[in-house]
Amino acid sequence: MSKKIHTTGVIAAAALTLAGAIAAPEALAASKAERIAEAASNKADALEAQLQAVQNELASLRAEVNKPGCDNCEKVQELDQWMQQVKSAPVKVETKDNMAFFRGGYARYEQKRGGTLDPSGSEAPFGATVGSIGGHDAWYFGAGFDFSINDDLFGLMDNTELLAELLIDYRELGTKKANGLSPQETAVLASLGVDLPVANTQSATVNQLSLAASPKIKFLKGNKFRPWIIPVGFELSIISPPSDAITVLNPGMQFGAGADYNLWKSIYVGADARWHQALGSVDGVNTNGLTAGGYIGFGF
Repeated sequence: MSKKIHTTGVIAAAALTLAGAIAAPEALAASKAERIAEAASNKADALEAQLQAVQNELASLRAEVNKPGCDNCEKVQELDQWMQQVKSAPVKVETKDNMAFFRGGYARYEQKRGGTLDPSGSEAPFGATVGSIGGHDAWYFGAGFDFSINDDLFGLMDNTELLAELLIDYRELGTKKANGLSPQETAVLASLGVDLPVANTQSATVNQLSLAASPKIKFLKGNKFRPWIIPVGFELSIISPPSDAITVLNPGMQFGAGADYNLWKSIYVGADARWHQALGSVDGVNTNGLTAGGYIGFGF
């Protein structure tokens, strides 16, 4: 009988031990979950307390502003106005508005560029006549810079950029003409006792260098395709060969229109056409004419 009781007691103790071992992890898990929930609840309470403190501070400021005889009312109102302006201001995207560009193309003069006694090598044999030294057609290449001044044309038009353009162009007529003395000039010098050959066999390239500074109005800021115009710009032309009066400088104006396209990153391609109008002839040399071509630009 005592053996049965002992055996029963051992079995009961083992069952209790096993039940405790099974229940222990569940109890630990429940305890850990309770601690996590309690910590989350504490954090939520702390955050709610901070928000409540901010709300109380804002309410205190509003009450201070509405209170008669407030010392800091103007400062608080200015701060509030500034915050509203910052919130309502449009977000500006940083862009590379300046550009260095390289251009080239076709040029055509309004008239043949006469004005010297050098004989024409295209319309008559060398030394046979006195006339213009170049044709109408030429080619050009050049480079320039665009510098951004403002983004809204002094507040007159949104997304319309005003730039200052600096440009240098080299133009060359398509033929080389003789640069010697004409028979008439040789005869006059011979009558004075100066013995010269009938003609100088050297030739001269008929060319022109132009320097220009112009305002440029560029539309559609923020788009890849952007047309532009030059209402009027200042231009200074340097001609070669010089006129009979040995004059080489000719001031004038330029007018232009064109467009460019943002090809990739800060690389642009474009095309333009410009009319160049001199203020007068360079002692008979006419430099009025058209240039038209393309360019590649790099924003910076």
